[in-house]
Order: sequence, then C-alpha cells, then structure tokens
Amino acid sequence: MIEVRPGGRRRIDRVLAADYARDLDRLPMSTLRERRDEAAQEETDLSYLRRLLHARIDIVKAEQQRRASGGQTRVVDQLTAILADNALGPATGSGRYQKLEPSRAGEYRRSAEALVGDADLSDVTSLSDAKLAETLESYREQERSVSQRRREVQAVVDSFNAEIARRYAQGVASVDELLESERRRSHSGNDED
Repeated sequence: MIEVRPGGRRRIDRVLAADYARDLDRLPMSTLRERRDEAAQEETDLSYLRRLLHARIDIVKAEQQRRASGGQTRVVDQLTAILADNALGPATGSGRYQKLEPSRAGEYRRSAEALVGDADLSDVTSLSDAKLAETLESYREQERSVSQRRREVQAVVDSFNAEIARRYAQGVASVDELLESERRRSHSGNDED
C-alpha cells in the first residue's frame, strides 16, 4: 500500500499534501509550473509501478490458467505473448500521454518484487496453488492502492493545468513570457557547459 505521510519528505507526500494545490490563483506562474511538473513526474512514476504490477498479475494469472487447463507449456515460454496481450489490450486509466520517464524505476521494480516475499516469480511453477492465489491477491491489492494514488495525483496535475489555462485565457499570463523564460533558462544552462 502506498501511504501518504503528512509532512513527509517524499515527492508523493508533498504532491498530495493538503496545501500543495491550495490558493493556486495566488501562486506565481513559475511556482505553478514547477509544482505541476513535480506532480506530473509522480504520476509518471506511479504509472510505471502500475504497469509493473499489471505484468506480474498477468504472469500469475497465466500460470493459474495453465494449471486449470492442464496445459504443458511453461509460462516462461509464453511470456512474450502474455506481456504483449497486456500491451495490446483495451486501455484502462487516464489515457494521458506521458512524455516523462520514470525517475524511480529501479526502486519500484524492487518494491514489486518484494510483494511476493521470498517467492521467485521467475519460476511461478514452483509456487503452490495457495501461494499463487495469495501472490495474485497481494498484487491486485497493491495495484488498487497505486491506482488510487495515481488518480489523486492526476487531480492535482489537472488543477494546476486548469489554473495555468485560466491565466492564459484571461490574459494574465502570456506565451511571450513563457518563451522568454525558457530562452533564459536555456542560455543559463549553456553557460554552465
């Protein structure tokens, strides 16, 4: 389960803090963008973790199905098809385009592996039916938790985007200021080289 700790130092703790997206109309545009970008990165990381969990759920379900049907083909031999079916299946989720890369991929991969304790998912055939069912439920529970937090973070991103759009629509912010800000940031980055 992904817990949010009030006053915590992790990015998710900041993004989901009660005051993070409060009084947006009073924040400078640069702060709005920084916070929006931070929340978007958290959304990307949660989406990555969610995809990892979906893949593991699919692997466990494939082994359960193989056992139930008496199939002889090992799950590892079906891995490409199992993962491709997940990638080609109907989309679930926000349908948002993610241009960011996960920033904590290794950490999330280790977290997903830790969910099964000392069970080695590379050989799901070695797990008892009971352990397989327990593992599947654990993954599903974690996926529900990740999905819930992801929706909460998406709402934060949406609130920042709405405020930024409102400012542009009302003429409070201008594209020229944004371009000038980007140009200055680009030049200051080049000066460091």
